[in-house]
Amino acid sequence: MKWFLKVVRDNYANFNGRARRKEYWMFTLFYFIFNLVVSSADRIFSLNYGDLDTGVLSSIYGLALFIPSLAVTIRRLHDTGKSGWNYLWIFTIIGAFYVLYLLIKEGDFGQNEYGADPKGEDTANPFDGQSNVNNPFSGPNNPFANDNNPFRNPNN
Repeated sequence: MKWFLKVVRDNYANFNGRARRKEYWMFTLFYFIFNLVVSSADRIFSLNYGDLDTGVLSSIYGLALFIPSLAVTIRRLHDTGKSGWNYLWIFTIIGAFYVLYLLIKEGDFGQNEYGADPKGEDTANPFDGQSNVNNPFSGPNNPFANDNNPFRNPNN
């Protein structure tokens, strides 16, 4: 839920920067869950437009979240190193699969032309600071160090 609120409240029309996969897909999940609730409310209270499945509340919900959903999608494309204009590929059959691939693909590590990595320190080595803790091969006991290698060339 916090990812949905982050997109809607904090980044409503922010098309700059990057959005990680978790932000995009959690927003999408809650978007569809809330859409089901709003559509059900339309049916319960008979707010549908004639024979159409769309109702008044669904229309308001869709219009209110059109800009943030477009923004988070473009920021997600930025995370993969692609321009937001690549989203226009969804209007072709093959292009829709390409955009889906980009949305699923893991983002670029580190900074790219669209900004810093949204994962921040999550992309750091998870074993930093642990290499010498309780490691029997650390220090002079390391059989893989060049100093202990009997086959090394002493002139190197």
